Amino acid sequence: MDKLLRSLKTSFPDLDFTAGETFCWSPETHEVFYKEQTGNDARPEWSLLHETGHALLGHTSYKADIELLKIEMAAWQKALELGTKFGISIDEDHIQNCLDTYRDWLYRRSICPTCTNKSLQQSDMRHYRCFNCHTIWRVTPSRFCRSYRSVRNVKKSALVFHASEEL
Repeated sequence: MDKLLRSLKTSFPDLDFTAGETFCWSPETHEVFYKEQTGNDARPEWSLLHETGHALLGHTSYKADIELLKIEMAAWQKALELGTKFGISIDEDHIQNCLDTYRDWLYRRSICPTCTNKSLQQSDMRHYRCFNCHTIWRVTPSRFCRSYRSVRNVKKSALVFHASEEL
């Protein structure tokens, strides 16, 4: 990991690479945070390349849930390119497992709390509307958790609060 870090710092001097609690990209500070590697596990290098991919692609935010999945896919594609450049092969199964966490998150958010039909996010990007029963529900912008989902059934004009799981 040290060799990769040195190579990334040399290749991308405009980015700061900082040891931290987790792997993430901060567009505000132009920092790629990484966890220091313990053992011979290659996955930390893959995560570092992925977060560097976000940085190089200029990812700052997303408006729609599906856009987050596209951003993650693009960052993994960039990580593959970087891996080729730096002699690191990233396991495709690992990439798909990581993307599955976003797919699962997106799927759970799209389930109507009234009839369990799957729906699409509405134009304001914080609401979903069921095609089947016309329930409207609001979701948090956080991709890590959601504590409550407020629900309004258009037909019944009722407002209900459903506790929701932490993701």
